Amino acid sequence: MDRIEKLRGYIDEVLLSNKNIKERRNGYIHLYGVAQLSVILAKKRNLNQEIAIMAGMLHDIYTYKFEYSKDHGEKGAVLAHKILEELQIATSTEIDIICTAIQNHSNKEMIDSEYDELLKDADVLQHCIYNPMIPVKSHELKRYNDLLIELDILFNKWFR
Repeated sequence: MDRIEKLRGYIDEVLLSNKNIKERRNGYIHLYGVAQLSVILAKKRNLNQEIAIMAGMLHDIYTYKFEYSKDHGEKGAVLAHKILEELQIATSTEIDIICTAIQNHSNKEMIDSEYDELLKDADVLQHCIYNPMIPVKSHELKRYNDLLIELDILFNKWFR
């Protein structure tokens, strides 16, 4: 079994143990959505796709495991470190990159390392495309607009 599938098995166990069906559904949509968007951005930015997908899958694991989101970035980084070591699917360097990105992903206004930014961007993109009828949150708007430009998704192409 490859390391992505091994991690996916762990994530599925966490989500399946959540008795709140709505939260379980949200967890699947959000964690795997951010993971997939992380791969797209990693390809575009010439970054390691495995590191990107693991960070995406784990970025909100604390929230979905404990149904508590206060300080979930910091607490999630600690939990992700434990998970990655326990599963033995990442090097110490990869664990540091992933956990730093998770720790910093909630601070969308700061500019951090390339993997931190990738995770922030994938998170914002997933929030914004989850339901296109919901207005983009003001604190995510600049990052979202910058992503649309980076991905060459301009509104005038769609509404001519």
